[in-house]
Amino acid sequence: MTSDGPPARDAPSLALGAIGNCAIAALVDARARIVWACLPRLDGDPVFHALLGVPEGGVDGDGAFAVEVEGFARSEQFYAGNTAVLVTRLWDDRGQCVEVTDFAPRFIAKGRMYRPLMLVRRLRVLAGAPRVRVRLRPRFDWGRAAPRLTQGSHHLRYVGPDQVLRLTTSVPLAYVLREEPFVLTEPVSLVLGPDESPDLGPDEMAAAYERETLAYWRIWARRLALPLQWQEVVVRAAITLKMCVHEDTGAIVAALTTSIPEAPGTARNWDYRYCWLRDAFFVVRALNSLSEVGTMEDYLRWLRNVVAHADGGHVQPLYGIALERELHEEIEPQLPGYRGHAPVRRGNQAWEHFQHDVYGNIVLGAAQAFHDRRLLYPAGEPEFRLLEAVGEQAVRVHDQPDAGMWELRTRARVHTSSMLMCWAACDRLAKIALRLGLRDRAAYWHGHAGRIRTKLLEGAWNARRGAFVESLGGEHLDASVLLMAEVGIIDPRDPRFVATVDALQATLCDGPYMRRYEAADDFGLPETAFNICSFWRLDALARIGRRDEAMAIFEAMLAARNHLGLMSEDTHPASGAMWGNFPQTYSMVGLINGAVRLSQPWETVI
Repeated sequence: MTSDGPPARDAPSLALGAIGNCAIAALVDARARIVWACLPRLDGDPVFHALLGVPEGGVDGDGAFAVEVEGFARSEQFYAGNTAVLVTRLWDDRGQCVEVTDFAPRFIAKGRMYRPLMLVRRLRVLAGAPRVRVRLRPRFDWGRAAPRLTQGSHHLRYVGPDQVLRLTTSVPLAYVLREEPFVLTEPVSLVLGPDESPDLGPDEMAAAYERETLAYWRIWARRLALPLQWQEVVVRAAITLKMCVHEDTGAIVAALTTSIPEAPGTARNWDYRYCWLRDAFFVVRALNSLSEVGTMEDYLRWLRNVVAHADGGHVQPLYGIALERELHEEIEPQLPGYRGHAPVRRGNQAWEHFQHDVYGNIVLGAAQAFHDRRLLYPAGEPEFRLLEAVGEQAVRVHDQPDAGMWELRTRARVHTSSMLMCWAACDRLAKIALRLGLRDRAAYWHGHAGRIRTKLLEGAWNARRGAFVESLGGEHLDASVLLMAEVGIIDPRDPRFVATVDALQATLCDGPYMRRYEAADDFGLPETAFNICSFWRLDALARIGRRDEAMAIFEAMLAARNHLGLMSEDTHPASGAMWGNFPQTYSMVGLINGAVRLSQPWETVI
């Protein structure tokens, strides 16, 4: 895919590529500007924050790492095949071209994964002798603090209040310091990372790291069990999901950004750089479907700590990537926000919520580990006993009001989706117990699952609406009930479920796009379509047997991706514009699930 470049600089866009190495990540726009990167980890200080605007007292270009070609005319951007290595080509108005290759190193070295806190940029001429300019302007403390610069023989140090970044480069330092344009005639490298002296020169190191990183990702992608159709879509989605893993702990962030609003003119600006157990389960299951079980193994390391700390009691819906529990929500007023949409938030108040679907998400996220013999450390009876405590909590709270999966801040109900996941916790525990030969425990959990199922199917059905509704005894429609077929509480061809799908389509859909719910929330009525709901809808239609309808939705969602195949959280049904945090794991999961669900089988061609 190619791009003619993003909108004018005063209008940031989500025409972005993501690079990362499961320790850090960055977003690069179509003109080769790094406009977002948090250091020293995925939820850290956004030292490059141009995506959210220039801070008070700053100037254009602050909070970005730009490579500019003088007389810019157009650009082209793509990923090196089956990798997280991003290539941007910049042409000037004379037809001269420079190629910028961006990546975060990731490969095996000395018997373990090497994923330094480092961004590497390699520049080479493709045509002519273009003049380029390097603008490196990190800021610290959410844009409040400009760095203090010190210079070495071949490096610059950008000193902030809590961290120091070192640029090691073969570009003349004077040109970087003065932001002076220079004629590019030979390849140069820019390596930005910790304040450490490298063993190799910048060009040699950057070239070696690029080779190794390309090889790592291609080998990783080669091991995926891909569907026959839409393989490029699936590989890009899988690599993007992998980049959202904080491998040191195993946590999976919901997105790489904060405060990209869900719709124009709204204050629905949230920080998604944390691990929601709900979102993480969907990521794990999508990658498992491609036989990429390493992410599940890493995530279960993190999840065991969450479960152990809860000790059979309340589990939060989200935690920090290092198990931080208090994620106090704060406003960063010095940043104007994406396209001027304030507020910019850090932290997320949802950590204080009671969202009872979390217990099902825990058990579902761990369930395959009890059945999959490929794992280095398959789960057994000790892990089952730990999960039983989660199941007991699900039984206790399954019929109690909560904030629901949409994290409503000012009202609580007995949400259908929450009770559904409490049922799933009990149902999967029964299956795990059978796998372990614990028939008495299987009977115990099967009994709980049966009682919850009966209560849900009776209480969530609204005869007047002719559909399952968002809460027991409720009146309103909600896309989350589509998960009833996906997790197996009801046959998708059950007339009640089919009627629910039809009711949801009539009420919540704008063509292929689907909103989350019909009732107003804390901020009014939702305006944009929530991408994962559209994917849930096509999955339900495919399960019912209405494959042509599902295929039409999937094609529309493919068209909603950006030029690199990435998706945000929301799509505006009228304009097709991308809104919400980016890249959104939910949306990338939907691409994988849709392709796997709808693809023709391999047997049709081999």
